[in-house]
Amino acid sequence: MVASARYLVRNEAISRRKDPLVPKPNTKFDLSLEDMELIETALQKTQATGQADPRKIHELLGRLHNQKTFFRPQGTYVSG
Repeated sequence: MVASARYLVRNEAISRRKDPLVPKPNTKFDLSLEDMELIETALQKTQATGQADPRKIHELLGRLHNQKTFFRPQGTYVSG
């Protein structure tokens, strides 16, 4: 009886994965520049106080940085 109960629980878990009514995680976020700045500042303060794993915070800040689109003026541009 126990083996059949495990089988039913396992099959229910598998069927739930394919269920169209189960919501999928949101992979696109609509954040403003102010929102991004607030998130970065909060992460930097958390990193400075040592309240969380510094490596994870550093990696997250790096991913946020890599998603930014930096402004480059058209025409001749001399940086530095």
